[in-house]
Amino acid sequence: MKKKLNSIIVIFVLLVSFSLTVKSEPMHGIAMHGDTKYPRGFKHLDYANPNAPKGGNLRLAVTGSFDSINSFIIKGSPAAGRQYVFESLLGRVWDEPFSLYGLIAESIEVPLDRSWVKFYIRSKARFHDGTKISADDVIFSWELLRKEGRANMRLFYNKVSEVEKISNSIVKFTFKEEAQDRELPLLMGLMPILSKNFFSENEFNKTTLEPIVGSGPYKVKEIIPGRKIVYKRIKNYWGNKLPIRIGHNNFDTISYEYFRDSNVLMEAFKSGEFDLKAEYSASRWRTAYNFPSAKNGMVKLEEIQNSRPSGMKAFVFNSRKEIFKDLNVRKAIGYAFDFEWINKNLFNNVYTRTDSFFANSDLASSDLPTIEEKELLVPIKDFIPKTIFTQKYRPQSSETNNEIRIGLKKANELLEKSGWVIEKGKRLKILNNGKKLLLKFEILLVNPDNERIAIIFSKNLKKLGIDASIRTVDSAQYQKRRQNYDFDMIINKWRVTLSPGNEQAYYWGSKAATDKGTRNYIGIKNKGIDKLIEKITKTTERKELVTAIRALDRVLLHNFFVIPMYHIKFDRVAYWNKITRPNKTPIYGYVLETWWEKNN
Repeated sequence: MKKKLNSIIVIFVLLVSFSLTVKSEPMHGIAMHGDTKYPRGFKHLDYANPNAPKGGNLRLAVTGSFDSINSFIIKGSPAAGRQYVFESLLGRVWDEPFSLYGLIAESIEVPLDRSWVKFYIRSKARFHDGTKISADDVIFSWELLRKEGRANMRLFYNKVSEVEKISNSIVKFTFKEEAQDRELPLLMGLMPILSKNFFSENEFNKTTLEPIVGSGPYKVKEIIPGRKIVYKRIKNYWGNKLPIRIGHNNFDTISYEYFRDSNVLMEAFKSGEFDLKAEYSASRWRTAYNFPSAKNGMVKLEEIQNSRPSGMKAFVFNSRKEIFKDLNVRKAIGYAFDFEWINKNLFNNVYTRTDSFFANSDLASSDLPTIEEKELLVPIKDFIPKTIFTQKYRPQSSETNNEIRIGLKKANELLEKSGWVIEKGKRLKILNNGKKLLLKFEILLVNPDNERIAIIFSKNLKKLGIDASIRTVDSAQYQKRRQNYDFDMIINKWRVTLSPGNEQAYYWGSKAATDKGTRNYIGIKNKGIDKLIEKITKTTERKELVTAIRALDRVLLHNFFVIPMYHIKFDRVAYWNKITRPNKTPIYGYVLETWWEKNN
């Protein structure tokens, strides 16, 4: 009887396993969790205007410079605008947390356990040279990017164990058994597809200013090295009538002009040299937009609401540096950032202090851990701060009375506790060999707008005996130093989505701490964090994802890896009234690809 029961159990398990891996059918789209918003046969996205006229020119501007248009490799400083030239198998929409719909691939097929994914390539999909996109191009792109692409590409695409060319228009990726990662089909869907023919004659892993054959709605028209790049719309673009492209890509040309700093860029905007400017400075938004064209309505000023997570903008410690390895030192230094004074005196109290890596969303942690979160945190308690279970997180602050001396007093206590003492006005630590280690570091900046914040921060640090110098460099030097982790402290912003996944390993994972060119600028190597990231990628329900993200958020916060700055819940946008946008704004904020020029 027992043997018979065991046999029945084995048969049942095999049947369940078979149903999970075999039962599938091609779909028009896929959501990370749950169902897609748009059904099969939908006409266009809700936030796009299907009647938007084509024509005109969109002129944009950025600071810095560029020396390449190859944005798939770590080398060089790539020009803006890659999204206009290269298409992926599936396209993302911005009114759902994380859903993709058919683009190069007409449909997608996955089993219930998402252990593999199959893409059915659209017969009309073409590269700019007229060649048809085939399974060979998809496989070639995967092989190239997993070996020579940017660090995040190598991380994601190496989770594939096998690729099969089923036909010229069907390709199947099977994932490594140990991955068990439900996001992988979506990540493969977002893989940019490169031309095998083009790269058989052109070297991939090098910077270049020669146009690369793509498959998107635009191609490069003109390049002035380091100064300007212009894209021209392809009128017979193969994807013009696809539902996720209706009402998109309306301008005949899109250009990006480069300026040496934000002040020069602002003056260029005021004189009408370009059409739209996203403004990230509260003080500039308040004082610099009172010029005649803004007053008479030729320039429109909008604060466009969004419901996306704000992300984390912060002063970032490079914990690879000896002086920043101690949590108490990082926490102490944070008390010198006087947010309350800065917000009141510089920004007219417009900002909210950021207290989560996922602020402005249901993913943000708060109070003490829930029972569900503890189920994830207790097994890794040896790798995370004990305060997670006993204290509510609050970013270092000068307290409610707005007196910085309160925060500096706490900072001094923490530093002394860690062995850092004051000697002749300098904060230092006497090492075991008798040598003295000074607590001094450089704040590396690329945006001059951040200088005065850094100066205020530096002056408060000086009161603690800490020497924090400030250095602002050009964009090329900054990118090189950041990619090689050649800095003490930077200001960085990690942008996050409503459906975090594999990119969290790229931001905080142990492997990313040593790979060049990742966004683990902090240098985090923590087994507990690695476990939480693994859990995030395996969640099957939205509720599970929220719990896992909140747990991760707590661990990051209680380690004081960064000094959180501030955020707002809207986008500030100034634009000349020759252009306009749809009435509806999706949850992630305005989508520039849906704008158009009037009277065309």
